[in-house]
Amino acid sequence: MRFGINTFLFVSPFTTASTKLFPQFKRWGFDSVEIPVEDPAHIDPVRVQAAAQKAGLVIGSLCACMGPGRDFRGTPEEQQTAMTYCKALVDQAVILGHARIIGPVYSVVGKADAVEPSQQKVEFQLVVKNLKELAAYAESKGITICVEPLNRFETDFLNTCDQGLKLLKAVGSKALKLHLDTFHMNIEEKQQGAAIRKAGTLLGHFHACGTDRGTPGADSLNWKEIVTALKAVKYEGDVVIESFTTDVKVIARAAAIWRRIEPTRNEIAVKGIQNLKRLFGRRK
Repeated sequence: MRFGINTFLFVSPFTTASTKLFPQFKRWGFDSVEIPVEDPAHIDPVRVQAAAQKAGLVIGSLCACMGPGRDFRGTPEEQQTAMTYCKALVDQAVILGHARIIGPVYSVVGKADAVEPSQQKVEFQLVVKNLKELAAYAESKGITICVEPLNRFETDFLNTCDQGLKLLKAVGSKALKLHLDTFHMNIEEKQQGAAIRKAGTLLGHFHACGTDRGTPGADSLNWKEIVTALKAVKYEGDVVIESFTTDVKVIARAAAIWRRIEPTRNEIAVKGIQNLKRLFGRRK
């Protein structure tokens, strides 16, 4: 198991020049980095991979940024835009040491409304159709895609582990797994441990966030339950801190961060990694 950090805590957009952050991540004790790729043109994957290797880090995952126009349940144009973008991420992931593609790889974030059951079925089938194509492409490249349920305020499409597993079953690809996030689960799941156990071997990625998007392990979550469940399903993927602060204005607005959650963003990373290592019983 590796502990990672999502770069949205420090910068948006991440560019090749942002790799200057890597040595500090390593000094803090992180094993891997998660890069939100807002536009594939923002990074040179060869140079990013070289910078990570020099710092002693692994690019564990690329976070799909499903912004306006990228929607597998939208118009034909939006579906094609999303497909072109996601396939470009797959191509970059290969160069970046076969990083995983993670996040809400199904629809534009923020699309949340009351949808009639008949329309829900139409949208579900659209997403299944598109993910079948994307997953086949990813599988041909040796890349895994991990689909993330979000809370009800960010999407009406996929909120729970059960819904995620239903989608995976409908797509039927070994290149597709589930991505769970403690922040979203805290809103949508009855018990986080039970959701993790239900995901089982289909759990491909994990975000460790405080209930307020702050420091994991310094909040009200039952971390003992979470850690026990992850160990029970023999999860060996990345556990990534994905927190946001008011320092990165565009992300703060998108994630509804209206106040300073912790004294400094460095504190989220430094105390977060310390807490995770303590909780998981890891000394280094």
